[in-house]
Amino acid sequence: MTETIVVVGTGVAGATAAQTLRKEGFAGRVVLIGEEAALPYRRPVLSKDLLAGSITDEKAQLEPAGYWTDHDIELRTETRVVELDPERHRLRLWDNEIVDYDAVILATGARARHLEHDAGDRVLSLRTAENVAPLRAAIAAHRSLLVVGAGLIGCEVASTARELGAEVTVLESAPSPLARIVPPAVARMYVGLHAEHDVPVHTGVALHSLTGSDDGVHAVAEDGRAWTAGSALVAVGSVPDTALARAAGLTVGDGIVVDESYRTSAAGVYAAGDVTEQPNPVLGGRHRTENWNSARAQGIAVAKSVLGQPLGAAEVPWGWTNQYGHNLQFAGWSRHDDDYVVRGSIEDRDFTALALRGDRLVGAIALGRPKDIRVVRRLVAASAPIDRAALADESVALDDVAGRGAAVPASL
Repeated sequence: MTETIVVVGTGVAGATAAQTLRKEGFAGRVVLIGEEAALPYRRPVLSKDLLAGSITDEKAQLEPAGYWTDHDIELRTETRVVELDPERHRLRLWDNEIVDYDAVILATGARARHLEHDAGDRVLSLRTAENVAPLRAAIAAHRSLLVVGAGLIGCEVASTARELGAEVTVLESAPSPLARIVPPAVARMYVGLHAEHDVPVHTGVALHSLTGSDDGVHAVAEDGRAWTAGSALVAVGSVPDTALARAAGLTVGDGIVVDESYRTSAAGVYAAGDVTEQPNPVLGGRHRTENWNSARAQGIAVAKSVLGQPLGAAEVPWGWTNQYGHNLQFAGWSRHDDDYVVRGSIEDRDFTALALRGDRLVGAIALGRPKDIRVVRRLVAASAPIDRAALADESVALDDVAGRGAAVPASL
């Protein structure tokens, strides 16, 4: 049994790993280190409830402030790890303090991607809790917002800002919003949903410039189109924070490369969450996920791996987005260009779009049908051939669409 386990990163993967170590009976030293000033919190609320002001910072926290001390977890906020030495099993902190470890878990997450434009103080980002107050203040002061990027964060902020009374315009470089995760028909539905709330979504926008001045921000596309607003949010995705791992000589691809037990290329060094590139247990190959539920599941799994415990069933990722009161859920590894079978009606906003590659179900997107998402996760985990005719027939329960003889787990 290791004596000191250090977790680098206080996001949900890191915080959950620290919690799981204690829940599974580890009695040694647990150190949880993060750069943010805030106590561990639920990141999905940033673009929704917290930005809207419908919950407080305290309500957004994963646990009450006293939890970490009560469970003998050394939580060190506003602390940056500047060096990882896998050979000597030690970390160096920003103030040159040395922390020795028996095992270390890297859960450094991802950082917001930025545009290469000189935009000034009126152009904001939203990745951490400290970004919320400036964005809310800008919305209140200027009453108009330009959102650059129509992914999950951009669309959610557009919805929240509109509900706060701001005029909102969304710009997206891809041909459609939410382009990474939804098929074109669902993307068109979301364009319509935003339009109903007087939020135009302009797609295919290649920005030439994004500049700020005392009277607002100005965006100009390469084709000459131009937009202005009081302030802007840049929400063009994120990049895994692999700097510490790279400097330590760990193998890094599209994230820190780990095996099925979350072990990196260095002995005693593990990684979990948005920063990892891991084997895909269902489709083969490797993948990196960026959603809350997967990061939490990986935090549990990596802690068990460090302790030498079985990890349980493979995780089939899932997540959600809330926009204008509509809750869209997605599961698996669906892409916009998959072969989709739709149950229900996309136009009526009551549907499940099931993604197929060949005769295999790889994921789904559902609006108003959360039970379907739970079933889909089981079917994807089973990796069983799917009867397409049965999949398209709503009189056949989703539980019954797998090919004959397929072993479908009862739960995940």
